[in-house]
Amino acid sequence: MDFEIKEEGKFRYLEVGEGEPLVLLHGLFGALSNFSGMVEYFRHHNKVIVPVLPLFDLDLLHTTVGGLQKYVHKFLEYKDYRDVHLLGNSLGGHVALVYVLKHPERVRSLILTGSSGLFENGMGDTYPKRGDYDYIRKKTEITFYDPQTATKELVDEVYSIVNERIKAIKIISLAKSAIRNNVGHELNQIQQPTLLIWGNNDTITPPFVAKEFQKLIPNSELHFIDHCGHAPMMEVPDEFNRLLHQFLQKLNHPAAVGQ
Repeated sequence: MDFEIKEEGKFRYLEVGEGEPLVLLHGLFGALSNFSGMVEYFRHHNKVIVPVLPLFDLDLLHTTVGGLQKYVHKFLEYKDYRDVHLLGNSLGGHVALVYVLKHPERVRSLILTGSSGLFENGMGDTYPKRGDYDYIRKKTEITFYDPQTATKELVDEVYSIVNERIKAIKIISLAKSAIRNNVGHELNQIQQPTLLIWGNNDTITPPFVAKEFQKLIPNSELHFIDHCGHAPMMEVPDEFNRLLHQFLQKLNHPAAVGQ
């Protein structure tokens, strides 16, 4: 994916395409590259926006799910995006959940994939083994059903993060914040149409988590994808894009449901 990252003030983001805004929030070890297949596909149908979340740029006190949510709100306000389709993977899903609960007026629909917020098995809840490349490689591989998806480039990226002491401390801060910030008791307040796309082989937020989200979020639908782990948009982009596109089309053309 070779798109231009825009910089305005304290915000860095990708914006391509025209149409209804589709805002993508990445996870704890995520990056814009996680969404390359989605951006390439949906830029022909939507205005696709991917803010670079300041995982390592906030002060430690605000390196939390709530701190990231406030950043997203400031960004959407600054750009004056409204009626957004808000999508989050992993920690990004958790941030999206907190955002829609606080600012429902800006969100038209919610899309969660491998989201934290109820339960997760994380890498960041204890101090990562700095310097142990093989350990980091194995931890990165379990994100996916097919370990080959964890390319050397991806493993190197995670390895470099956990080997910077300050970044490693902030990873732990975010992971602990995600565990503390359980939103289960608030999910019944979400009125937006919600799409849940989950890997059947997700070991970080296992399938029972997706079923619980569906039970707790009133207007939600759930799709499982076989042979897929924690990041469906990376591992099975074609199927992920098909399900999401179908969902967005249904919102605009309700009469076409089932056709």
